[in-house]
Amino acid sequence: MTVQIDGTVCDGCPHAKEAPCMRVCPGDLLTKNSNGKAAIAIPEDCWDCAACVKECPRGAISLFLPTEAGGRGSTLVGRKKTDGVQWTLTDRKGKTTRIFTAGKKVI
Repeated sequence: MTVQIDGTVCDGCPHAKEAPCMRVCPGDLLTKNSNGKAAIAIPEDCWDCAACVKECPRGAISLFLPTEAGGRGSTLVGRKKTDGVQWTLTDRKGKTTRIFTAGKKVI
């Protein structure tokens, strides 16, 4: 699996003291690049936990799934909602499947 940040979608959360993706990364691997957008400082150290994927308010962070989990080229993007996370799985042919995982109230 691989985490990828879409620089055309990411705005670096300029109004936040610390971008949500950076705050939740357990490896402290996310930083801002010279354009002020989120970037993975050392990509090979990322263990693909997907914490940043669901925290990104813009949906700019994707998790590319292995063949066993969704087919080569499939991506998973999460969007926080007030009562859980809305996940969108897109396969390599462009078909999307949405899955909602309810959880504790998201602040």
